[in-house]
This record gives sequence, C-alpha cells and structure tokens, in this order.
Amino acid sequence: MTYLSKPTFAVADGQTIPIHLVSSEQFEKWCAALDDAEQNWIKTHGFTGGLGQWVACANTSGGVAFLAIGTGTDAARKRQRFGALANVSKFPSGRYHLALDPEDDVDPAEIEAFALGWLLSSYRFDRYTSKSSQGAELCAPDVIDHRRIEILAAGEFLTRDLINTPAQDMGPSSLQKAFFEVAQAHGARARAVVGQDLLEQNFPMIHAVGRAAADAPRLLDMSWGDAGPLLVLVGKGVCFDTGGLNIKPASSMGLMKKDMGGAATVLGLAHMIMSLGLKLRLRVLVPAVENNIDGGAFRPQDILTSRKGLTVEINNTDAEGRLVLADALALADESEPDVILSMATLTGAARVAVGPDLAPFFTDDEAIASYLAEAAGPAQDPVWRLPFWDPYEAMIEPDVADLDNAPKGGFAGSITAALFLRRFVTRTARYGHFDIYGWQPSAAPGRPKGGTGQGARAVLEALPDILNL
Repeated sequence: MTYLSKPTFAVADGQTIPIHLVSSEQFEKWCAALDDAEQNWIKTHGFTGGLGQWVACANTSGGVAFLAIGTGTDAARKRQRFGALANVSKFPSGRYHLALDPEDDVDPAEIEAFALGWLLSSYRFDRYTSKSSQGAELCAPDVIDHRRIEILAAGEFLTRDLINTPAQDMGPSSLQKAFFEVAQAHGARARAVVGQDLLEQNFPMIHAVGRAAADAPRLLDMSWGDAGPLLVLVGKGVCFDTGGLNIKPASSMGLMKKDMGGAATVLGLAHMIMSLGLKLRLRVLVPAVENNIDGGAFRPQDILTSRKGLTVEINNTDAEGRLVLADALALADESEPDVILSMATLTGAARVAVGPDLAPFFTDDEAIASYLAEAAGPAQDPVWRLPFWDPYEAMIEPDVADLDNAPKGGFAGSITAALFLRRFVTRTARYGHFDIYGWQPSAAPGRPKGGTGQGARAVLEALPDILNL
C-alpha cells in the first residue's frame, strides 16, 4: 500500500470547457455581455454570482458551453474559504479551464486559492469501497505555479489518507512504513527505535505509553538536507488511544484513529518541504505508539522519568500524548536546531476554545507568531495564537514529582499541556507548538468530512521568513 498520491491538474489537450468566475458585484456587467438566450438561461436558474452558486449553460449540441461559478461578495469570501467550490461535486463531468479576460485585473492569489481548493475538493478516501467517481477536472491556470499547488495538495492528501486509515491498518508499524516511504521518495535518511531498544536508547516515556500494545512502540527519525538552517518537526503518533487504564467512554473513543493526526500533518508538511526543495535541513521525529490496555500498562500514580531527566507523575493515563512528545522533544532539543515545531491532536480544551476550524499555536517567539499570522490567510489555513501563560506553570507541578501530566481542576487544559511540552525544550530558543484537531466533522468546500491537515500550509508559507531562507 502506498501513501503518496499525486493529485494533478488535467492536461489541456483537445477541447475544454470555459469557467467564468463571477462575483456578486460583477454579475450585472457579466450577464449583460451574454446573448439573449444565455441571459434567459442564467436568470431562469437564479444565478446571481452568490458564493457557491453555479450554472452550466448548454451549447447547441447539448454539451456544456460554459460553466459560471459565483464567488460572492468580499464579506462572503472572508467567511468561507474555498466557498466558490461548495458544489464542485455537482459540476458536469469534463475538463475545464478558467476563462480569464486579459483586460480584467486578475489577482493571481485568488486564482491560486481557487485552483488549490479545486484539487483539495477532488480528494476521495476510497481504499475500502468499490465505488468510483469521476467528476469535473480543471486544467492549470496559466497565472499560477501549478507544480507548487499540486505539491501542496499531495502533502494534504498524504495527511488525510494517514488519518482516515483505520487503526487496524495504521498501527505504529504501519505508520513506520508510511514514514519510510516518504523518506525514500526524497532520499532522506530514516531510522526507527523499536520496543526494548527505546529503553536502551533512553526514550522511557515513549516505551511506557506503548508497551501494553501488541504493536510495539517506536520512535521514527528522518533527516533530509545538508545545508541551511535546521528545522525539526515533531508529530504525535498515537495510532489509537483507548485512554489506557483511565479508559475513554465509547463516545470519546470513536474518533481515536485520528490521534496520530500530528504525525500525519508533519509528514504531509515534510513532503511539501522536500518536494519544493527548500534550502534547509529538516528532521522529522514521530513517537509512534498505541495507548492500549493489558497487565503491563502504565498506571495512574506511576512516576516516570523522562529522557530529559524530569520526573512525571501520571494522574491520568489518557493524557499520554504529551508524554511521548516530551521524549521526542528532548531529543530534538539536544541538537539545538534553529526552530522546533510540534504538532499534536493533544487536548479537547483546544477545541472548546477555538472550535474545529482553527489551529491554535503557542510560541514565545514574536517573529514566529507574526509570520504565521501573516501566512495563514494566503495559505487558506487559519491559525490562532494562544499564550504560554507563565502564571499557570504551578498547575503542572505536583508535590511528588517535577511535573504532573494531568492537572486537576479542568482549567486552561490546552495551555497547561503546552507548558508541559515547553519544559522539554531548554536549549532551543525558538519553539512553537500546534494543538490541532485533525478532523473535519462535516463536509465543507475543499474539506470533505474526515481527516484533515491543519497548520501545515501556514507553516510552509511562513518558513522563508521564519528561517530567513
């Protein structure tokens, strides 16, 4: 099974169908330029250029003469990214091209967003179904860097496929295969530290969390590039989370195949970085485990000693993601890279704070925060900064160990989890952490229901500024 797909634009050989992008403000002028029959057809179908509206106008032979897609108002576009593609699955099958008038003031960024949204909308997770679908295809618009857009889509497809694959086929060993496949595709160096070797090589908390599972815990480590600043990406790879001995209720366990969404997202981001050939050195670390239950499972009130030497009191075995990330972050920190970024489906508190669409991030570096905020809009990948709030440090300090993995009280859960992780980054000045959801709860333009990447495109867009590439 391969996890690297190649979403591509259609080849513009032969006849293609023009697409007219029509805003609400432009509608009257655009409609007036049509012939009487076309105007009647457009008005009969109630098309006014509203966001997501569409109408196909027939030609004399019964085919599609052109497709008009509404891009709405500026306010509507700000409320719904990729909103013009809300009904792309309903478009008549065929190959299309954007009809761009050279006299119009075309914004390449808007065309790029439309093209990216089209490719992202074409995603289907069909590995477990016999159904097949063939819809409308878009030829690459001339005004965009189509190769870059295809790479962005490929990274997102990789992330979605990894998250959507059920845990029976995406345990730690399967995640390792996908990890190695990405490394091999780019000539990167990769290794895995598995099972008892975790103890021998000083990754005790990764071992403790995953030791109860039949599929052994492991640390996955990839390196690429030999020049430029060093960026380390760390992704939480909990392939399924029962909650351990503090077992989750059924309602909370139903989506736990997505608990490796951080690992899936950093792999998608790494695929983009390497495909684009950015002038940097990249390291990707993924602690891959399944938090399961048997007689050897770690317990509440256990005290674990981390790779960093800090001790951690276990007050809830369902707060395991921060434990495996801690050992991986400690390893990342030892090389004193220019930047460390971690991504994890870490806390429900983050969802309560910002909902499923926004990817909250934490950093003490004002430049990183500023560049991410600036990049999120053009990348069509919204992020929101939350604080490393120092006064809450006391909440993660129990009486009997250095750290508490699950502070009591229920307040500021995303912040206290982020503070916990920050304790393991002491040599590297620039650190950022994303607490992502990794799931689209209901279908939206460009984002079918299911696994989804968050923060990766914003990071990619910001990297040249963050690392001064």
